Amino acid sequence: MASSPPPRWLRNRYWVLRHGKSIPNEKGLIVSSLENGVLEQYQLAPEGVVQARLAGELFQKELKDGGILLQSVRICCSPFARTVHTAREVASVLNIPFEGHQCKVIEDLRERYFGASFELQSHDKYHEIWALDEKDPFEKPEGGESAADVVTRLIKAMQTIETEFQGCTILVVAHGDPLQMLQTILNTATEQTGSVADNIDLISRLEAVKIPSVLSKHRKFALNTGELRAVGQRSE
Repeated sequence: MASSPPPRWLRNRYWVLRHGKSIPNEKGLIVSSLENGVLEQYQLAPEGVVQARLAGELFQKELKDGGILLQSVRICCSPFARTVHTAREVASVLNIPFEGHQCKVIEDLRERYFGASFELQSHDKYHEIWALDEKDPFEKPEGGESAADVVTRLIKAMQTIETEFQGCTILVVAHGDPLQMLQTILNTATEQTGSVADNIDLISRLEAVKIPSVLSKHRKFALNTGELRAVGQRSE
C-alpha cells in the first residue's frame, strides 16, 4: 500500500481515508447536508470507532515502513461529525493532538449534498445519483450537487492544503463520493503530467481534468468505511 513520491506538480504526498462506519451507515440513512452532518447524533457507530483506530494503526505502520517522520504528517478532514470523529481517533493512535497545528478541518472536504429529496432517506437511493453521474456528471440531482460541483470545491480544498503545507504527508479524512472524485482528478492529472507543461498551476491542471469522460468514472475509486488508501491506488 506504500505511497509513491508525489508528482512534481504537488508539494505533498497524499493518503485518503473514508470515515469509519457511522450511525447513519448503521441505520441505512443518507445524511449529506452540513446542517445535519455536524450533529453529534450522526458520528461514528462503535464498529466505526474500531475501524478508525485500525486505520490509524495501519497508517502508523505505513509511515514507519516508508521512513516518514510523524512530524511531517498533517490530517485534513471534513467538518461532519463522522469524519471529525474518525480523524480524532486516528490522531489519538498517532499521538497527535487534534486541536494542534497538524490537524485541520476544511469545509470544502464535506460530504456531497444530494438534495432535500434524498436527505435522511434510505441509502439505497445512492444508486440513482451514481447512475446520473455516469450519464452526465455535470447534471445536478434536484436541489443537490453534481459530481462537477463537488470537484470544484475539492480543487479549492487542494489549493488550501498545497498553499499551507509543503513536504508533508497529508491524510485526507472525508466521505465516499468526495474521496472517489479527489482520487479521480489527482490520478488523471498525474497520468497527464507528461503532456502538460511543468509551469501549469495547480488549479488549471485540475480544472483541465474536470470533464465528463473523467468524472463519470469516479466510482472505480470507491472506498469501504474505514478504508485507507495511498493516492495512486484503485480498489481491487
